[in-house]
Amino acid sequence: MLGAFANAFRTPDLRKKIFFTLGILVIFRFGSVLPTPNVNVRQLEMCRTTVLDPAGETAGAGIYSLINLFSGGALLQLAVFALGIMPYITASIILQLLTVVIPRLEALKKEGGAGTQKITQYTRYLTLALALLQATAFVTMARSGQLLNCPNILYDDSIFPVVVMVLTMTAGTVLVMWLGELITERGVGNGMSLLIFTQIAATFPSSLWAIKNRDVGARGWIVFFSVIAVGLLVMLAVIFVEQAQRRIPVQYAKRMVGSRVMGGSTTYIPMKINQSGVIPIIFASSLMYLPVLYAQFQPDSEFSAWIQANFVTGGHPVYMITLFVLIIFFCYFYVAITFDPAEVADNMKKYGGFIPGVRAGKPTETYLAKVLSRLTLPGSLYLGLLALIPSVAFVLFDANQNFPFGGASLLIIVGVGLDTVKQIESQLQQRNYEGFLR
Repeated sequence: MLGAFANAFRTPDLRKKIFFTLGILVIFRFGSVLPTPNVNVRQLEMCRTTVLDPAGETAGAGIYSLINLFSGGALLQLAVFALGIMPYITASIILQLLTVVIPRLEALKKEGGAGTQKITQYTRYLTLALALLQATAFVTMARSGQLLNCPNILYDDSIFPVVVMVLTMTAGTVLVMWLGELITERGVGNGMSLLIFTQIAATFPSSLWAIKNRDVGARGWIVFFSVIAVGLLVMLAVIFVEQAQRRIPVQYAKRMVGSRVMGGSTTYIPMKINQSGVIPIIFASSLMYLPVLYAQFQPDSEFSAWIQANFVTGGHPVYMITLFVLIIFFCYFYVAITFDPAEVADNMKKYGGFIPGVRAGKPTETYLAKVLSRLTLPGSLYLGLLALIPSVAFVLFDANQNFPFGGASLLIIVGVGLDTVKQIESQLQQRNYEGFLR
């Protein structure tokens, strides 16, 4: 592996792509710590020190902790890249869901490259709109003192400075989107995912050190190394599950096209155990923050008191069970709208393909739906258990929901890492070098 790594830097164009990607990531991290104009950095830091717990989260911060996770902590610093890549992720998910509902988008998806380019353009416009709305919401919270329950974060709360802050954060999101596309086109690829990877990885050292600082003396170090050991084991399990797939064999019959014989090949349909990726965790986590948001605006009601007792900390059994059930539901929901057995069976029949032992047409559709349902069950249970790791850590280690080895963060870290290694591996193989995985 070390030899292959050296070969990657000996290849001029690949070395150029790696250094270009690293340069973009440095700019990205710089924008994540650069404060937005009109922010009282000293007052904000005092509030973060006094209001936040040692691991970096409060009960009130729960409603936007997911965005703070994907921004690498930049949100609670009101940095230029405070929104991070989250508006783009949200826009991509919305467009993907609307593709199933709106016939025009479904037709564009089937047009190939031109249709995909048009959907990408719509995603950019929606990202801009979402970034403007989110920036307005967070600057308004900072202006009213609701952000971290901290007043006087802004030097001037008049209209013009506030508008400048909103436009700066919105422009930062657009710049982040452009940086991700640059990495995809001129870097090692997978640009947006690498930006998310960078932001989440940036929070790992502080989260681990915060867990160590909860206990003094030797116990702190024991807990620290225990968390790392458990995290590595969980990471190995995630890699194993993410690489696992059910391969359904498909044979194509021979047919005459003019004077040539086409077909006769054998291939397979790869169906992963985790077919939905990290999307169900994002959906479920976002939905779990709605009751907390309601409790903030109606703090005096009995229902708000019940929410504060059961949904804020993340370690209550009611919270765990609700989150687990929601993840299973969204896992089935997302798989149902992204993988259409009828469409796959129709395409196979159109090109002369069939599954050995299964008739083409409706029997193939039924077979694929049955296999998909059986694979989704362990996949949804796996995602649910993975998402509960931070909650279990809250009980065992008195950590918080920013526990690094669990939930969406670990799944993204492992998935993006594997994809990036595979891309560099493929580029090395094109030049007859041994790859990372050999």
